Amino acid sequence: MGKNVTTDDGRGRLGSVLSGLAVAVGCVLFLGGFVWGAIEYQPYAVPTDSMSPTVDAGDRVLAQRIDGAEVRRGDVVVFKDSAWGDLPMVKRVVGVGGDKVACCDGAGRLTLNGTAVEEPYLRSEGPASTAEFSAAVPEGQLFLLGDERGSSQDSRVHLQDPGHGSVPRVSVSARVDAVAWPPAAMVDRPRSFAALPGGVSRPGPVKLVAGSVAAGAVLILGGAAYGPIAGRLSRAGRARTGVGAHG
Repeated sequence: MGKNVTTDDGRGRLGSVLSGLAVAVGCVLFLGGFVWGAIEYQPYAVPTDSMSPTVDAGDRVLAQRIDGAEVRRGDVVVFKDSAWGDLPMVKRVVGVGGDKVACCDGAGRLTLNGTAVEEPYLRSEGPASTAEFSAAVPEGQLFLLGDERGSSQDSRVHLQDPGHGSVPRVSVSARVDAVAWPPAAMVDRPRSFAALPGGVSRPGPVKLVAGSVAAGAVLILGGAAYGPIAGRLSRAGRARTGVGAHG
């Protein structure tokens, strides 16, 4: 007599083992992704539209926890400085220590050390600043502007402060990688800063974190659904062939 290779609910033993394995692996990926994300990222709700259209008021962003020394030009960062109200703020870094930041050139563009910088992330096609300015950024400091240049309260309004409107690198706690809600969108590194000394920063592992959570959820649901589906199909097959019917 042959061996019975079917469980009581109609699932093959191999299928039962594989579905259990899928659920186990899925739990590891799902929970591991959440833990990884909690370690790497801090959520932050943006209170104003000073970074619009990159980040709008009310958006919830994922900001990677970093050291201020890791900041590069073009990064959108979360920082806190007493001269700015001592509250967490989100702005874009356009200058680092040793830079001379000015606006505007003949075409209305921001300049860094005399070189014009294209800023495709700005809301309007007008000048990069509604008021002309020039500032030398001290070493260890960052010059920050909002993408909504018409209303952003940024380094331009602090030009008379010590540091010419810049903030210390140590004031930065995180770098924005993505908008988590409304529907997710990555915050890209501007190519216009890539050719400058130091280049641009690399994105954090937000895509890997999201992929781990998504893959885990698929495996958990797929593994859990296998049993009921296989059992139903097995019972339907026996009913069609008359297997198990009483004589």
